[in-house]
Amino acid sequence: MVSRSCIKLIELYFEKVEGIEVVKVFFGEVILRFDPDVITDEMMDEHFAEMGFGIVDDPDTVIVEKIKIASIELIHFANNSNSLIRNSDYISERVQLPYEKISKVFSKVTGHTLEKYIILLKIEKSKEMMLNAEVTLSEIAYTLGYSSVQYLSNQFKKITGYTVSQFKDLEKPERIPLEHII
Repeated sequence: MVSRSCIKLIELYFEKVEGIEVVKVFFGEVILRFDPDVITDEMMDEHFAEMGFGIVDDPDTVIVEKIKIASIELIHFANNSNSLIRNSDYISERVQLPYEKISKVFSKVTGHTLEKYIILLKIEKSKEMMLNAEVTLSEIAYTLGYSSVQYLSNQFKKITGYTVSQFKDLEKPERIPLEHII
């Protein structure tokens, strides 16, 4: 649950379910009020499954979901904070765990490094900025915390297989939904 549309979907869905009150919905987190004698865990699982979501209860997977949410907040919604704050500091503060633990748990659960995940998020954000905004590649590099346009361009080519110019010229440029990244 990593987009505003997911949040809205959950709010709208549970407004129509009798016996369940939505208390709070945020990225990756839903707080609902209901009578457990009437609404069972299995029923809750079914409701979330109907919307395409699952309930996460494994402690390490919960940490990974929090890491993903913090990373998405930083890269996609922080409006240039990425160039001002270290990724590790931001994520560690949001997850309330030391970065070393965060990094190890993320790698163990996903099979990928957290650094790789952040790079993939940055590349998706750069695609979005290229396609939806009137900004220069230099502005994109700065916003995403790259030290130079060349560094962003090299990473973009390595991840996508396209140069920035080739990507912009594609008839249907490929975008990866954030929830499908790692």
